[in-house]
Amino acid sequence: MTDAGVALMPLALAWAAYFALHSALASLAVKRRVATRRPQWMPWYRLAYNGIALALLLPLLAWTLAWPGPFVWEWRGAWRWLGDGLAILAALGFLWTLRDYDGAEFLGLRQARTGERRVEDQERLHLSVLHRFVRHPWYALGLVLLWTRDMDAARLVAATLASGYLLVGLRLEEGRLVALHGDVYRDYRRRVPALLPRPWRWLRRADAEALRRRARER
Repeated sequence: MTDAGVALMPLALAWAAYFALHSALASLAVKRRVATRRPQWMPWYRLAYNGIALALLLPLLAWTLAWPGPFVWEWRGAWRWLGDGLAILAALGFLWTLRDYDGAEFLGLRQARTGERRVEDQERLHLSVLHRFVRHPWYALGLVLLWTRDMDAARLVAATLASGYLLVGLRLEEGRLVALHGDVYRDYRRRVPALLPRPWRWLRRADAEALRRRARER
C-alpha cells in the first residue's frame, strides 16, 4: 500500500464506522431492543437518530473536504457545465419529492409530539412523480450528487463508501417495504426499476393511483 493509501486509512475507517452505526441504529433489531428495555425512549428515537447522524456527519465532511491531496479528476469546460447541471437538477429533484413526505414524521417531531412507541414506521406508499420512474429517487439523486463533483483521494474514498452504503441500504429498504406493503410493493417493484430509469418500465399516473388505493386498503 502506498503512503497516500496508509494516510487515507483512518478516514476510510471513520466513514465505514459511520455507515455501520447509521445502519445499525435504523435496524428493526436495535429499535425493538430499545422498545423492550426503554419503551419511554421510543417517541424520541427518530429525532435522536437524525440528530446523531447529523452530529457525526459534519466533522467527517469537514475532514474529507480539508484533505490536502491533489484532485484525482476535475470536471472542466463543457463537462463542468454538465456536472453542475446534473447536480442542480438532482437538488431540485430532492426538493420536488419532499412534497410527498411528511416532514414532521421524517424528522421525528411527530413521534415525539404524539408519544408514538411503535417500532415499525407507519408510513404510506410514497409514489411521487419521480417514483413512477424509479423506486428510490433519493438514492438515485444522491448518487448523481456524489459523482458529479471534483474528486481528490479523500472525496473518492468517501463517495465510494457512500455509494456502497446506498446500494446496501436500498436492499434493506426493499425488504422493509415488502414487509410493510406486501404484494402491492412487489407489483410496484416488478413494474418500476430501482435506480436507472428505463423507457419501457414506468407507471402512468392512473396506475400509480391504483397502487396507492390498494396500499390504503390493506
